[in-house]
Amino acid sequence: MILTLTINPAIDRTVTVDKLVFEDRAYILDRAEAAGGRGINASQVIHAFGGKTLALLTSGGAAGERMEKSLSGMGFPFEAVHVHSESRINLTISDKQGLTVKLNEVGAPLEAREIGAIRDLTEAVLEKARWLMICGSMQPGVHPHFYCELIELAQARGLRTLLDTDGEALQHALEAKPSVITPNQQEAERLLGRALLTRTQFLEAVDRIHAMGPQSVILSLGSRGAIGASSEGVFEALAPRIDVLCPIGSGDALAAAFVWSMEKGKTFAESLRWGVAAGTATAALPGIHFPTLRQTRAIYKQVEVRSLR
Repeated sequence: MILTLTINPAIDRTVTVDKLVFEDRAYILDRAEAAGGRGINASQVIHAFGGKTLALLTSGGAAGERMEKSLSGMGFPFEAVHVHSESRINLTISDKQGLTVKLNEVGAPLEAREIGAIRDLTEAVLEKARWLMICGSMQPGVHPHFYCELIELAQARGLRTLLDTDGEALQHALEAKPSVITPNQQEAERLLGRALLTRTQFLEAVDRIHAMGPQSVILSLGSRGAIGASSEGVFEALAPRIDVLCPIGSGDALAAAFVWSMEKGKTFAESLRWGVAAGTATAALPGIHFPTLRQTRAIYKQVEVRSLR
């Protein structure tokens, strides 16, 4: 079982238009709405690949009710901590050329008892799993060390942990030495306080972040693939060239496929390859949709992995 935790989930509202340009009108071609958030997205991928997953999340208000209704049709189990504040509604606008704008609500603050309930629920189901994926942002007011506490809780029970977040939450959680973190380029830049533009800088960034405490690091680089470092070495996974329709969710798919592969006993390099394949396959789909195992396997065959040291 792979647990995913999304404490700040959302209704993802997706609008597809004919073109996105300044100072001109665009025409809506399609619209859709579904439960979203990094951990929920990861559970979708794991389930699509035939893996066992349980999604943990918060849910509040009318948006939370719609989110749970959407989750009920996704085919995998979930458990929600019901909170007083309304769940988020995020908006993604993309055009047929792959240009995408993502507008996220910050999320409403949680009460102390609600934060405690999230911790209690997570602790209660840890014995069912071997991996805990902690995904996404935290609502305002949640202590920045909260993810650190959850990682330590999971590791004390023998679980491996993946952390996929940003900002203060990422910085503080590194103290708990998670099994793997998966920052994208922008998140790595914020963590290190510098721009990353060249391949040499990407490699330096992976080394610096690895030295901060996590057991493994995967730097997700979008269409350029990813660079990963672990005790097995440093590897670069190069993605094939595709026509990108919507890159939103690609990082979530990468993290999910990586853990799915590791859970099956594959090596770090092999799992990195699966992750890049899933992220690339996601970007080739319209809107916020996730690939099947068959679609991902077709891309996997085209991903090149190089050992750098």
